[in-house]
Amino acid sequence: MPGMGDPRFARSVNVMCVHDDTGALGVGIGTLREGVRFHAILKELGIDPGTAPDREIHHGGPVEPGRGFVLHSTDWIGHDTVLVEPVGALSASMDVLRAIAKGTGPARWLMALGYAGWGAGQLEGELRQHGWHAAQGSAGVLFDTRAEKRWEAAWRAEGIDPALLASETGRA
Repeated sequence: MPGMGDPRFARSVNVMCVHDDTGALGVGIGTLREGVRFHAILKELGIDPGTAPDREIHHGGPVEPGRGFVLHSTDWIGHDTVLVEPVGALSASMDVLRAIAKGTGPARWLMALGYAGWGAGQLEGELRQHGWHAAQGSAGVLFDTRAEKRWEAAWRAEGIDPALLASETGRA
């Protein structure tokens, strides 16, 4: 979901993980946390990094910026895992971190700190005001595209050339 409007979300890309009558939760995947790496987080949590690659960490959003979320392929499912079709799944427990460190976790994954949250009806209102574009979602954009290229890749996956986007919308 490429974001527009609110400067905190300018050119952001968020995976919408939960969206129901009570609100919505999305995880940002378009910006990295400077100076934060996966091994440092594991060590801080007392988990031996083991065979895990030392990946960059994404800025998931402004809410609970110290809380970790792992977006991953569905070949690993934990007790708290939420399926996020069609891109994969979301887990927020220590179980997924331990599994990744042991080499028994999901084959494809990325970690983010924080999330974006909306109250009941809030996201729908922002969508009506053209603040967001709800894209279909793509595992390729999530797992095969570098963070700084995901905004453009998300538009292109929708068949839209982002260079042709207008900065303002009209009303008919």
